[in-house]
Amino acid sequence: MITNSKLAYHEHDHQRCIDAAMARAVALCEEKKARLTQARKDVLTLIWQNHQPLGAYRIMDLLSEKNGKRVLPPTVYRALEFLLELGLIHRIASLNAYIGCPFPGSHHNELFLICRQCGSAAECSAEPVSNAIVNAATHANFQLESQSVELMGLCPQCQ
Repeated sequence: MITNSKLAYHEHDHQRCIDAAMARAVALCEEKKARLTQARKDVLTLIWQNHQPLGAYRIMDLLSEKNGKRVLPPTVYRALEFLLELGLIHRIASLNAYIGCPFPGSHHNELFLICRQCGSAAECSAEPVSNAIVNAATHANFQLESQSVELMGLCPQCQ
């Protein structure tokens, strides 16, 4: 069974997404005794503004516009690395872009549904897919460390 929130494909209040993501980030940082700087908050907020994965240079441009001064790549890459390490965001390899994780702090496998028309993406869980991957790796005597599946197609709004 594939489950997801379906929110990424429907009109909704992105501020609610941002507020929920920030609350999870604050709680996780307190738990891990990690520092959630303003730059990290700003990057996380931009990533959650909509459900379209953002590349590092797009994030840099948006931060520069917001701050009224040029933001340098190392600032963005350090923030992204921090957010990735805490599991607050995911990198979608095929797009070289980042998306917010709705399940931070919990171990889960990544399955992304990416709309090729509007660019929105949704993370969902698909236990049978994850199990098939684990079984294939086990059969090949391969030590699986992580899994990420990216599916391209058309979201309900673009069909």
